[in-house]
Amino acid sequence: MYRGMIGSLLYLTASRPDIFFSVCLCARFQSDPREPHLTVVKRIFRYLKGTTNLGLLYKKSSDYKLVGFCDADYAGDRIERNSTSGNCQFLGENLISWASKRQATIALSTAEAEYISAASCCTQLLWMKHQLEDYQITENCIPFIVIIQQLSVCQRILFFIQEPITLKLNIILSETMFKKGF
Repeated sequence: MYRGMIGSLLYLTASRPDIFFSVCLCARFQSDPREPHLTVVKRIFRYLKGTTNLGLLYKKSSDYKLVGFCDADYAGDRIERNSTSGNCQFLGENLISWASKRQATIALSTAEAEYISAASCCTQLLWMKHQLEDYQITENCIPFIVIIQQLSVCQRILFFIQEPITLKLNIILSETMFKKGF
């Protein structure tokens, strides 16, 4: 019964990215589900029942600017201490790809976890760039944004992917960091 419920929820994640992380977390326990896992899955179904008006909307546009965002949850897995990478890619205003995956290695710092997440996002963006070139849509400079949040300080790092594969780095510091003299 638990596997069937997880299978149904995984099918729904194609149009409901808001449940993606929770469903994938529950899917890890398919081999030996316990009562709390079933309770969480039922809670996801109740959430879906109450939010039937949510979904993805794709707007018609001639803007083909490819942008990626990524973030990592450092040591978020309380059992194995693995970090979780998350990224999403937009073509114009439309969300076209997203992922949330537990990292294979155990990161020793938030910077390492973010670096692994950024590498995954960069790989996906480059693959999409080459796919778009098949349709004669070329991108010379693809921005992707890495968000690093530690304590009360939030840092946004803006990367640009350019050919040949080089990264031009701009760091945008928050007001908090500027005031503290960083």
